[in-house]
Amino acid sequence: MLFKVIKRFMDIALSLVGLILLSPIYILLIIAIKVDSKGPILFKQRRVGIERSHFYILKFRTMRVDTPKDTPTHLLADPDQYITNVGKFLRKTSLDELPQIWNIFVGDMSVIGPRPALWNQYDLIAERDKYRANDVRPGLTGWAQINGRDELPIDIKSKLDGEYIQHMGIRMDIRCFFGTFLSVLRSDGVVEGGTGRTSNNDDQGNKREYMTK
Repeated sequence: MLFKVIKRFMDIALSLVGLILLSPIYILLIIAIKVDSKGPILFKQRRVGIERSHFYILKFRTMRVDTPKDTPTHLLADPDQYITNVGKFLRKTSLDELPQIWNIFVGDMSVIGPRPALWNQYDLIAERDKYRANDVRPGLTGWAQINGRDELPIDIKSKLDGEYIQHMGIRMDIRCFFGTFLSVLRSDGVVEGGTGRTSNNDDQGNKREYMTK
């Protein structure tokens, strides 16, 4: 219980500092997005939060406004045709995730935790239930993100989320926090258009994939 209080306090403090210090970057990215393509600056998407509650995650828009909604990127016939020029840069550098600092500040998310699943990623949600990974606030980054990110099959990703739950504490959060910087700098595990898939084949013999980012 004490750790949860400390964790929430740190989330508020870090997100507030982040919103202030990163405001010049926000302004530059907002201008770049508006100049590059038509549409809103932010992209909102329904995700699974603490104890399976739903909330709207915020991202800088990286795709055209005519992109099918609530569809994982890899399931699109040709994902590249929907991703904007600025969007490619934002995704590669993970700068599209910066608006989630507001999600952290208001309590939808934490700095560290399992990445929030899409509301309709039923296999991923069910797999995470095995490890109680849906019982905590989802995070901007987490143990799975510094150990594979988009490349992870959902069963492996869920197992890593479970490892985070099992060892959740200040030491684990610090490892995830600084490990994220190294992962982003190396662009580890970033696969455009996806991916993340189950290790087992489905009824048709094809592997089902879900976006894990």
